Amino acid sequence: MDQQLERGLLPRHVRMMAIGGAIGAGIFKGSADTISLAGPGVIFAYLFAGLLLFIVMSGLAEMAGVYPRADLRDLIKKAFGFRISFVTGWLYWINWVVVMAVEIVAAGSLLQYWFPQLPVWLLSLFVAGVLLILNLASVRLFGEFEFWLSGIKVTTLILFIVLGFSLLFGVVSDDAPYFEHYTSHGGFFPLGLAGVFSSLLIVIFSYGGTEMIGLTIRETKDAQHVMPKIVRGVIVRVCLFYVLPLLVICGLMPWNEIGAHGSPFVQVLSGIGLKGAAHIMNFVMLTALVSAANSGMYATSRMLYSMAEAGEAPSLFSRLSGNGVPFFSLLMSSVFLFLGALVAYLTPEHVFQYLMGIPGFTVLMMWITICLAQLKLRKKYPVSPVYQSPYYPYATIFTTVSLVVILFAMLFDAKNLISSSVAVGVVVVLFLLSWLQPKKDEENAKADAA
Repeated sequence: MDQQLERGLLPRHVRMMAIGGAIGAGIFKGSADTISLAGPGVIFAYLFAGLLLFIVMSGLAEMAGVYPRADLRDLIKKAFGFRISFVTGWLYWINWVVVMAVEIVAAGSLLQYWFPQLPVWLLSLFVAGVLLILNLASVRLFGEFEFWLSGIKVTTLILFIVLGFSLLFGVVSDDAPYFEHYTSHGGFFPLGLAGVFSSLLIVIFSYGGTEMIGLTIRETKDAQHVMPKIVRGVIVRVCLFYVLPLLVICGLMPWNEIGAHGSPFVQVLSGIGLKGAAHIMNFVMLTALVSAANSGMYATSRMLYSMAEAGEAPSLFSRLSGNGVPFFSLLMSSVFLFLGALVAYLTPEHVFQYLMGIPGFTVLMMWITICLAQLKLRKKYPVSPVYQSPYYPYATIFTTVSLVVILFAMLFDAKNLISSSVAVGVVVVLFLLSWLQPKKDEENAKADAA
């Protein structure tokens, strides 16, 4: 029987997944790191990275309109063939397994704040089990769960922005700082443009995951028309959920004191006398982590399913359950998630930090590959695209060059030497494995391109 993935994702699910993909624990917890690298000028790093993301997603939406039955991996294969799609597919799968493992352990740690008598490993196992059950049920249930998780993050940020600007301009306080902290303490660019550039890698990593909606194409109703609408809102979401909160944080306290006493969000909420600020932010960060891990469970299973269909992974992983869910792909991803969470929990922190070099590397590689795939496929589209990328090809070329520069800056940064070596080593191993894989015959290859 010819089984197909269930088209159970509604436009609101995919739209909120796109928003949720760009709002991880990084904004709530990691914003202090980016501010420490660039001061208030980090705003421009988020805007520039948001512009690059917009061009990348525009290319993805354009290709989705031309090839509505192809997911992200299929598009890469159409452009560059079997070996590149094999390497990028498995690299993306490894990336999400690593990210999920770290997020699951972090989620267990946050739960321990309320359940100190229970060990982190048990709480992490509980979170992983819940996510597995949700993903096995149906793609519709996954989308609904992700919709509400992302909704909590969005609502929190909107309330934070409103409260923050009320404090900043004296609406709820007589002691308003106005623009004082933007101009003092070394000015808006206290560490110069070099500081802004050095923060770019963390910023791009924090946006990583948004490209995951390229894996939802085959399970989204009317994907050709849904994707362009989602892409048009990328810049608005970046401004609303990253730039405005950071403007609030940098405006309410000196940039060089941010993060010295915990999460900057907790500092701001405590500043308005909100009791239980730590509990509120613990809940929100837990939501962000669970949401990211939930998305990761989806990304790993769909990528593995897509590779199995193309003969780039064992055929077992292309089998679907009765409700159109890739059952064995989910189980495989879950096994490695549990193992990864165990390793993350047991190993010294610096050991797993080396593996965390893979996600930053992978995000840049995937964005570059999407841009190059668009440049390669555009000239041979079988039909006219429903949506066209703005300022093509100049914007796409500019984005590709910018991402390549950032990638090389990351690889040759002495601080990233070990983690970069791990990431490059993984890619080399995957390329070697790709040469050992039997290629599909010419007839099947032509069928793939249809």
